[in-house]
Amino acid sequence: MIGRIVLVVALAVATLRLVIIQTVQAEALSEAATRQTTTRINLPAERGAILDRAGTPLAFSVEARALVANPREIALKKGDAAPAYVADMAAAVAEATGLDPATLLGLLTADRTYVVLAKVVDPETARRLRERFPDIAEEYREDRQYPAGPLAANVVGAASWDAETERLAGRVGLESSMDNMLAGSSGLRVVDTARESNAVIPGSLRFERPAVPGATTELTLDSDLQYTVQQALNDTVTRSGAKADSSVVVLDAATSEVLALATGQAFDPRDPSAATMEQMGNPAVSSPFEPGSVNKVVTMAAALEYGLAEPEDVLSVPGSIKIADRTVSDAWSHGVERYTLTGVLAKSSNVGTLMTAQKVGEERFAEMLARFGVGARTEVGLPGESAGRVPPRETWSGSTFGNLPIGQGLSMTVLQMAGMYQAVANDGVRIPPRIVASTTGPDGILVPTPRPAGVQVVSSETAAQLRTMLSAVTQDARGQRGTGHEAAVPGYDVAGKTGTAQQVDPSCGCYASSTYWITFAGMFPAADPRYVIAIMLDAPGGGTSAAPLFHDIASYLAQRERLPVSPDPAPVQTLVAR
Repeated sequence: MIGRIVLVVALAVATLRLVIIQTVQAEALSEAATRQTTTRINLPAERGAILDRAGTPLAFSVEARALVANPREIALKKGDAAPAYVADMAAAVAEATGLDPATLLGLLTADRTYVVLAKVVDPETARRLRERFPDIAEEYREDRQYPAGPLAANVVGAASWDAETERLAGRVGLESSMDNMLAGSSGLRVVDTARESNAVIPGSLRFERPAVPGATTELTLDSDLQYTVQQALNDTVTRSGAKADSSVVVLDAATSEVLALATGQAFDPRDPSAATMEQMGNPAVSSPFEPGSVNKVVTMAAALEYGLAEPEDVLSVPGSIKIADRTVSDAWSHGVERYTLTGVLAKSSNVGTLMTAQKVGEERFAEMLARFGVGARTEVGLPGESAGRVPPRETWSGSTFGNLPIGQGLSMTVLQMAGMYQAVANDGVRIPPRIVASTTGPDGILVPTPRPAGVQVVSSETAAQLRTMLSAVTQDARGQRGTGHEAAVPGYDVAGKTGTAQQVDPSCGCYASSTYWITFAGMFPAADPRYVIAIMLDAPGGGTSAAPLFHDIASYLAQRERLPVSPDPAPVQTLVAR
């Protein structure tokens, strides 16, 4: 009985309340409803930072504001006072932002309902201006900072504000390829706002999903080394007249981490609008070239690995050799010379290399190319990476084998070239290079990038023999001079190989007679390598060698790392047998 009474009373109260709402309060509630609306507010996620291997920021974000206004509304509200008011406003914004006052005045006097006065200002500046000029509105922005400017810009890339998604969006480089990870996830807040002022009504929160910040990315790059390499390359490009896509890559010989990656073209990510898409590219991974004699290491590796030759073997090398329907000559005229196999490599004899390649045979040579990673992307994680090109085995003609062993008729990137020599430096194990060391999510957990599985290219014994042979390339003693002697660093054994490859003349589709890719790839200290350096100069002036640039970079590393000098001078290897 009591329960029924309680139920009846409750129904009576509810009915009375409904009557009051629909009659007495109806007009007031309707008026309040017209003054408010449900609003979805985007909560941008903070974009993750990009750091170098020491934790130095290369890119990070700060909160900012855009200043906007409605000129048409200002004119209506201010009437005759509008001209003086907008003139004061333009002057104040110009003083606070450094923008042109005449341009700002033009925006504020335009017959428009929305203009952007300043794309990015700090929140405090926005607050001060709004206090003085309430007709200025502000919009949330996230400003991407690049404290190192052009340093490693072709790797890091650039990000800018996307008005459609209301967040920073990567445009090029790692900012683009890692955009999803760096961007995080935007949040959402649903509230009621006043229609007139758009102010949030207190206590009206209906739903909220917090934003999830983007991951912080740590690279393998060494900023100090990157700066030194970039400056040295720029100096060489300027001095030699080489093209801007000339590039240098420095790898850790044991881990294949990319310590520096520089190109002759650079841009400032703080002002990406001033750069072309070509300038913002990364030719070290996207622009393949013919490597020339640097590729001769493949032939020598195969000859040693399959037991077909030894470094001290003596070859009677004529000045030219006929391969199918073409004749290949050495870069210098000579009669029959007695070169050791080491001498063939150190003197960069095309003829001696092709004689050795014929012993190896096409099948084993093709297999060795694949082991060295030629014709396959390194999967380093940088956007736009090219695989280079090796002609499919089934398309080889008789003359093809007169090109490939001496580094023509195939192409590779500077990063691939560095990877080839990393295998020689690392006791025959090629480890695909990587440039992202780790990522740290919003939970603070650091996740190292998995180290790629190594590829056993040649045995450790063969790799040691190759390093010794390659060190003869940089020797200059008792008339036994290699082609890369300018790469030598006093006190250290340096192993490497020079290369010169003719470029194709687009007007005839044939090899040009005076335009070359100049290359050098090597490692040091030769006996127990710490670093691998690969260089490509695109069409420098005649007589330019890449060996001096290797010398400069290696010398810097030796001094900075205080590498112990070799206790004994390297033995002089016989190149020409008398």
